[in-house]
Amino acid sequence: MKWLSKPWHLAVMVLPALAFYGVYLVYPVLYSLYYSFTNYTGLGAATLNGGANYATMVHDPFFWSSLRNTGIILAIALLVLVPGAFLVAVLLSGDIRGSGLLRAMLFAPAIVAPILVGLIWVFILDPSVGLVNAFLAAIGIPNGPKWIGGTTLSPFSFGIVFVWEQLGFIATIFYAGLKLLPSEVLEASAIDGATRRQQLRYVTVPMLSETFNICTVLVITGVFKIFELVYVLTGGGPVHVSDVLVSYMYYITFTVTQYGYGMTLAVVIFALGVVVSVGYLMLSRRRRYAGAPAAWP
Repeated sequence: MKWLSKPWHLAVMVLPALAFYGVYLVYPVLYSLYYSFTNYTGLGAATLNGGANYATMVHDPFFWSSLRNTGIILAIALLVLVPGAFLVAVLLSGDIRGSGLLRAMLFAPAIVAPILVGLIWVFILDPSVGLVNAFLAAIGIPNGPKWIGGTTLSPFSFGIVFVWEQLGFIATIFYAGLKLLPSEVLEASAIDGATRRQQLRYVTVPMLSETFNICTVLVITGVFKIFELVYVLTGGGPVHVSDVLVSYMYYITFTVTQYGYGMTLAVVIFALGVVVSVGYLMLSRRRRYAGAPAAWP
């Protein structure tokens, strides 16, 4: 393995990965960035129009409503999905009969195609034929809310469905992290008099900080990629009020065939995903380095 010590040998080894990364990620991003400054409609040659597409986006009310809906889903995912998945992983890591079956059942929605997940939840949340409103009518509450397809509750319903879909996947990552924790540390804390709750707060959570970072970034990027759920549940309607960023970008690009403006939206979605993810990682690192090790009360 002595030959690995030479830098050019290492460069040769990573070159295929860099080439693949450049062709399938960097090039499409740069290509989309170029077309975001054009008025390309799919026919004829693309003509540069400066920043006209970005000016249009700033004054586009449907862009802002789709951004608001995406933000609502992101807030629900961060506040419910991440801590909920961690608590589920903690429960499943204990000595529970049938924990393997429970883990499999929780993980099942993550391997189902998102479009099928959407179809399942249509029969649950649809205002006319959904099980939720049918149950409300059965207990004497007719004319239940418009969980999907209305002007208010749709993004909250998307967030709930996204949490249900991803809970098992994120919990599995936390479960793997919990199983890798050194038992000696937990035993030492127990000897020092720490309760189970104190162990969880002052030992387990800090030692899983990197796992929390990974799961949070996965949730953030997952929210910025939501499309099938919206497409099946509401189609973005009525009149785009339930669109998220990706579904609105899809409509502009492939339905209206305004490829230049669609690429503008794609670039903004990519930039928002990067900014939010990197911003969270920087904030997390700053808090970790600034805070002193916690002591048990």
